[in-house]
Amino acid sequence: MRVTVLGCNGSISGNLRTTCYRVDDDILVDAGTGAADLTLQQLLAINTVFLTHSHLDHCALLPMLADAAGNFRDTPLAVHALPETIAALKEHMLNGKLWPDYTALPSPERPYLCFKPLSPGETVELQGRRITALPARHAVPGIAYQVDSGAASWVYSGDTTFCEEFWQALNRIVNLQYLLVETTCLNRNAAGAARSGHMTAELLAQGLRLLRRPVELLIVHMEAGREADTLREVLQAAGEFNPQALQRGREFVF
Repeated sequence: MRVTVLGCNGSISGNLRTTCYRVDDDILVDAGTGAADLTLQQLLAINTVFLTHSHLDHCALLPMLADAAGNFRDTPLAVHALPETIAALKEHMLNGKLWPDYTALPSPERPYLCFKPLSPGETVELQGRRITALPARHAVPGIAYQVDSGAASWVYSGDTTFCEEFWQALNRIVNLQYLLVETTCLNRNAAGAARSGHMTAELLAQGLRLLRRPVELLIVHMEAGREADTLREVLQAAGEFNPQALQRGREFVF
């Protein structure tokens, strides 16, 4: 299994793209602006999308992906997400005003995309690859994801503040290898982190104290322009895990 980082930031500027990870050639985890770097042929290969939550930096390119590929596809794009995420996208995005409702167009019998509700703890198996929704806690309903090849697991936290259930779920993953955790806010902005449902270095360290498995720890979704300060705080709080800032373009093979 191969995971390619198309975007791992919380905002756009210069070379930064918002969250989008490609699993092999046919799956996306989130559909932020990183998806825009795919060619049309690469877009046509995407059959399944897993969304962590409804915020635009994680799903803004979903309607455009459906639009670009829909005319060339024989089957709808399958989009797995929480029921609350699906409801938000149908009400506020695929509503015929902001964007066409491609869950019913070009016809109800042959739509460009179809939503598939997913709950924490539920696993979707696609040709031997297992994608499991994990608990998360954000300003809107959200989930994390475990991508399991059988030999190893890659986990992305989605957007989340401290969530004990997330860390306990990690302890149950016997083949955990890679852990991508958002750390959006500086410690001095603890109030903002609490209000927006994001992580600080101190909250990350609180979670890591619950972790009972070795991992390669990657930090994602840092605030643009404050990456160096954020990583410095992460190293001070959790240096024993040798955390690294994830970069767009990295590939994980496991």
